[in-house]
Amino acid sequence: MKFLTVGLLFLMVNSSCQSNGDSPNEETEEIGINKISYTVSNDVFSNPERGFMHSLSVASEGTPLNEVYLANLKGENVTLILRLYNLEKFKETALSETQLNLIKTDFERLRNAGIKCVLRFAYNENQESTDAALNVIETHLDQLKPIFAVNADVIAFVQAGFIGSWGEWYYTTNGLTSIENKKAVMTKLLDAFPPEIKIQLRTPLYKQQIFNYSSAMNADVGYSLSDIARVGFHNDCFLASSNDYGTYENVIIEKQFISQEALYVPTGGETCPPSGIPLATCLTATSEMELLKWTYLNLDYYGPVLQGWKDANCFNDFQRKLGYRLAFQSAEFSNMASSSFQINVTINNIGFAPVYNTKNTNLVFRSKTTGAIYKKKLTFDVRKVIPKISYNLSETVSLSNIPADTYELLMEINDASSELAERNEYKIRLANTNVWEAETGFNKLGHTLIIN
Repeated sequence: MKFLTVGLLFLMVNSSCQSNGDSPNEETEEIGINKISYTVSNDVFSNPERGFMHSLSVASEGTPLNEVYLANLKGENVTLILRLYNLEKFKETALSETQLNLIKTDFERLRNAGIKCVLRFAYNENQESTDAALNVIETHLDQLKPIFAVNADVIAFVQAGFIGSWGEWYYTTNGLTSIENKKAVMTKLLDAFPPEIKIQLRTPLYKQQIFNYSSAMNADVGYSLSDIARVGFHNDCFLASSNDYGTYENVIIEKQFISQEALYVPTGGETCPPSGIPLATCLTATSEMELLKWTYLNLDYYGPVLQGWKDANCFNDFQRKLGYRLAFQSAEFSNMASSSFQINVTINNIGFAPVYNTKNTNLVFRSKTTGAIYKKKLTFDVRKVIPKISYNLSETVSLSNIPADTYELLMEINDASSELAERNEYKIRLANTNVWEAETGFNKLGHTLIIN
């Protein structure tokens, strides 16, 4: 019995000191414990539902998204497009089958390409043209609702749209900017889209008017599926004037309001030609994106602003930081376990914003002898890893149904949709050196565990 105990201890210590190949970690060995410090990567890489995006508008009954174009977006580290449907032909009629099929085809091609969209609908793309009446908007949303239900998994976010020129809730010819009509359109949008989809309004004041409140929501509300927790913000004249072309009325107060709400709901949009102020510097843009927790930004407009950032060498930094950028900081694991295992990992978010859509996280056990894989789902909610505050992921995991063996530990953060869960393009990559496995979509924790 004494020999068995000594032999087992030798095996345990020897295992904990084994090389993990291209492990990115600094390890501190104690008997039975492995303490790991991870190295942060400076690489530019893509992750779902965040980053620079392209904007693609299409006329009524127009041409579907080009599959080759979508496939090539991976080379730009782009995982998002803004798809704007111009419903010019349907201001007084129901949507045609041709129009509905166009939208269905687009969603199919987005899914095939591993891309998601930010969605918007409008009835014109100039200030002089008309929009549709409220009853027409409601009819169109009724028609679209079944399509949204089937394709919610490839919709990252929705810009409210429908009202006014470009769907920006301004320049309406049907009186749709009254509070009553804003509420009616928002109510219909919330009903038309599945509850996990977040909808973005053009200004913070619109949200305050619709929901009749002024103090930013807290975590209890923000992480719920209540209507107010589903509404965020988009800004189509970011950094363009002292109040971003009317985006704000009380600039300081409303920016602080967005800053607090953006812990739970997304902010994104595009720049436009500056008026009364110079082109935004890297320092100004960084400060604003940090404050307002920007998740995505249009690559196609406004060119001189984007070029200025490229010339000043901060564009790549924005590629890294737009949205979330999660990284392991440290971990502490036992080297041996039997019926359960304690995971202790500290994770940082070095991006501008949190993850907004629910994900599933699995602790992955991969046999060092057979390659067999076992997954245990964690209760961890990745949305709660917010910028600038370290998050301690601490859970006890049952090892039931995992046979005795030596295992490599990994983490998988995948899409909540069962259809996309095993698609690596939709899994979250951690920003550490030599952690990501592109072939599996797993993030290596740099630890070997003996289960006996």
